[in-house]
Amino acid sequence: MAKSSPVVFEVFNILPDLYFLLDEFGKIQEVNNQVTTKLGYRIEEIKGKDFYTILSPPSVLRVEHAVISSLDKKPVKALKCAFVKSSSEIIEADLFISSYKIPNKKNHSILILAKDITVEKKKDIDLLRFYYVAENTVNPLQITDLQGKMVYVNPAFEKASGFPKEELLGKSPNIFSSGKHSSKYWDKMWESIQSGKVWVGEVENKKRDGEPFYTQLLISPILDKEKNVVGYFGIHRDLTEKRNLEKQLIHTQKMESIGTLAAGVAHEVGNPLASISALVQIVQRHTNDEFIKEKLELVKKQVTRISKIIRDLVDFSRPSNYELQLTDINETIKEAIEIVRVGKKAKNVEFLFTPDSSLALLPLVADQIQQVFVNILINAVDAIFEKQLQFGDNYTGEISVSLRKSQEYLILIFKDNGHGIKEEHISKIFEPFFTTKKEGRGTGLGLWVSYGIIKSFHGEITVENNNNAGTIFKILLPLNPIY
Repeated sequence: MAKSSPVVFEVFNILPDLYFLLDEFGKIQEVNNQVTTKLGYRIEEIKGKDFYTILSPPSVLRVEHAVISSLDKKPVKALKCAFVKSSSEIIEADLFISSYKIPNKKNHSILILAKDITVEKKKDIDLLRFYYVAENTVNPLQITDLQGKMVYVNPAFEKASGFPKEELLGKSPNIFSSGKHSSKYWDKMWESIQSGKVWVGEVENKKRDGEPFYTQLLISPILDKEKNVVGYFGIHRDLTEKRNLEKQLIHTQKMESIGTLAAGVAHEVGNPLASISALVQIVQRHTNDEFIKEKLELVKKQVTRISKIIRDLVDFSRPSNYELQLTDINETIKEAIEIVRVGKKAKNVEFLFTPDSSLALLPLVADQIQQVFVNILINAVDAIFEKQLQFGDNYTGEISVSLRKSQEYLILIFKDNGHGIKEEHISKIFEPFFTTKKEGRGTGLGLWVSYGIIKSFHGEITVENNNNAGTIFKILLPLNPIY
């Protein structure tokens, strides 16, 4: 057998894997050409060598135990190990070990097949790395098949869309389509990616709760070795904050334009209004006709109302002439509450406010910031009053004012349990002359003026519905403003 085995073993030279023939003591008797090619050892260098010396140290005991097991006629399949090449590089392999005994021979021989899995393992590691990156990136990712059905979405995609993975896999991305893009828009996208090109565009999708979801979407075709498209990879970059900033900029520019216009209107209307008021007072002093006096009093009230609107316009449009003073926000809020509390509509309203003694004084114009608080509180009282008309006087109104600090801002939260604001009115609430109150009950300038005052202090003011059970106003005032 010793003379014929080299000839017999030449059969393995045409096979792609590594083959070793060992004696029962682990000495290498024969190898095929793939062993010398892939491991870099010369044939005379490796024959007669201990097989375990060409294994990496962590593999030795495991392989030696498997070889011993094979002597008991227990073949070993796909045992993981690593070879050390002559260049000291490592080759990962799966070992298949089997022993046999030639008749009339005392000793066993061991045949080992080693399948090189270095490339496959590298691919597995690369895939694992990609999976880790995909699972932990903040950018929403999705992979679809050739029909556009989703086969993978990462946690960021679930969070951004509001859909759990179970509701997305196997579905078309149409599940969160906003319908804002034409069919031609998507036809162009499909034409691009099906031809193997990358497509980039801005899209507006719809979250599970119906809220818009703005992203810049990049879709890349996934190609196989033959450059055939086998799927599509999509990555989203969230543009929601960018869109919101754009809306805020447009809103600010619009408010500035209105302020400029308001200054001109106030000037042009103020002078003739003063003349009308003077003429009304003259006629009132020179007539004894009760009917005329009654009608003149109505004119006078309307003139007074118009004058108040003019004053509000001027207050918003012109720079403040008041000097900044260190202001105690706690005292200002308490005074605003006392002013509003005495109103007739507030008799069944409970005001809740706990001062924060640790709060430092802020550089503000006390009268102006108090005007903002009063405007918000009056609106809250009016909203509660409307709800009391609906549910009766037994409905107890509640207005709470709370304070908290972030690193940069003092945050004031005004919360009421009135009838709330319709969602379609949220974006208009700070616009001039916009009001949800009945005609004659409000000018629609209170919150507009409040918006201007807060902006002049480099702050922010926002409004939101309190789960359809009232309204929440938030005011952010910088703790260290730069004027």
